[in-house]
Amino acid sequence: MGIGNWELGIGNWVINFSPPAPPAPFPLLPAPLPLLPHPYLIKIQIGLLSFKIFCKNLGRYMADIVDIAVTAESFKTLVAAVQAAGLVETLKSPGPFTVFAPNDDAFAKLPPGTIQTLLQNIPQLTRILKYHVVPGKLLKADLAELGTVNSVEGSPIKIHSLDGFEVKNATVLAADIEADNGVVHVIDTVILPG
Repeated sequence: MGIGNWELGIGNWVINFSPPAPPAPFPLLPAPLPLLPHPYLIKIQIGLLSFKIFCKNLGRYMADIVDIAVTAESFKTLVAAVQAAGLVETLKSPGPFTVFAPNDDAFAKLPPGTIQTLLQNIPQLTRILKYHVVPGKLLKADLAELGTVNSVEGSPIKIHSLDGFEVKNATVLAADIEADNGVVHVIDTVILPG
């Protein structure tokens, strides 16, 4: 008597069992999952047993603020600064946060030696980076209505939206890049408190 296919449904999860497959090298472990829209299918094969786990309603995976910065080619300096300041875990937390993210060209505008000096003065670097973060998820339209927001650092940031979209003295190059834990607005200048 052979074993047939069977499925077990538990809420949004369905577990599918397939009869033994032809011999394969033992153990054959699943590869890392790609980022896929739902439904998700996970196939696990160990020896002659093959299991499929299927979830119907997970939705799409959305990158967090740090993931967005790391995967973009234009934030290498910002990522290095966030790592040096020990803010990675904070910016990966649920938040939500609004981040005004200076691109690499923005950091290149700073006077020579500024970045190296800041990397040697972590409290000052941390203060500047926290000035680029606002609690809550504020899209361009929200910011335009508010006019001024308070940074995580504690100082106010003036928003100008009549002619273009500016944050203090920086022009917003790309707005409303949504993340799992907030939103990113790319700016062309490093903004400083005060």
